[in-house]
Amino acid sequence: MADFQYNPLAPHTAEPELHLLFWGKEACAPGHAVGPGVRDVYKVHLVHQGTGIVRVMDKEYALGAGEGFLIYPQVLTYYEADAVQPWVYSWLGFTGTRVPDLLKRTRLTPERPVFPMDMQVMPFLYERMTEALELGAASDLRLSILLHEYWAALIGEYPASRAARPAVGKQEGYVHQGLEYLHAHYSEQVTIGELAAYMGLDRKYLSVLFKEAVGMPPQQYLLHYRLEKASRLLRDTGYSVGEIAHSVGYRDALLFSRMFRRKYGLSPRQYRSQYTEQDIIP
Repeated sequence: MADFQYNPLAPHTAEPELHLLFWGKEACAPGHAVGPGVRDVYKVHLVHQGTGIVRVMDKEYALGAGEGFLIYPQVLTYYEADAVQPWVYSWLGFTGTRVPDLLKRTRLTPERPVFPMDMQVMPFLYERMTEALELGAASDLRLSILLHEYWAALIGEYPASRAARPAVGKQEGYVHQGLEYLHAHYSEQVTIGELAAYMGLDRKYLSVLFKEAVGMPPQQYLLHYRLEKASRLLRDTGYSVGEIAHSVGYRDALLFSRMFRRKYGLSPRQYRSQYTEQDIIP
């Protein structure tokens, strides 16, 4: 017998980017079949025990525990539990304008909708989603988090093939990874040693890669990035110099002011005054 749950907030959300509609779990009877038919939403099945088959676009796939399959909207699909070892599966249905872009980050296609389960997240989604209903007013936030965890697990376990991605060299990939890390952590007390350790690279090698790609080593790049962020805050906000210094990763406002003057030839207050005067209409 199936256990089925609806997201109580689903009817109140009009065309969201990513929204959970329902979820459930079932220990299927031998030979239990669904379809062939079509749906108007996406529906994922995660196989926990037993086996069965999925038939889509004249192709048939045999699935067992630790695998999953996605039913695409308006794609004719048939699936059937094994007659001897029928599967136990859970499912979740969702919709959203963001789904097609997320699917592009995986190897899933309507012709090949099967994938290996991530064993850290996917086997427990049904129970965790059901528990989230008990949170009352916060249940929508927890359900949204769990749906995003599913997508992160799927993309991590079954990412788009290299052939489907823009060609990126290994060194260029390292630089992109390093830039993303610095952009995310520039406001913290991040060090280049930590960056190198995070990427699993020798610090000197990382410096060479950065210098070849962006024209400066990572430490210098971080300095320039922080000061550029600070210059925008000085122009566009009323925060104090000390507050801006902390916002871009400097604990010492005097050190920040010294580094800012070295780059822009003006103190932070002089820089702000200059832009304030330019905004005055004569």
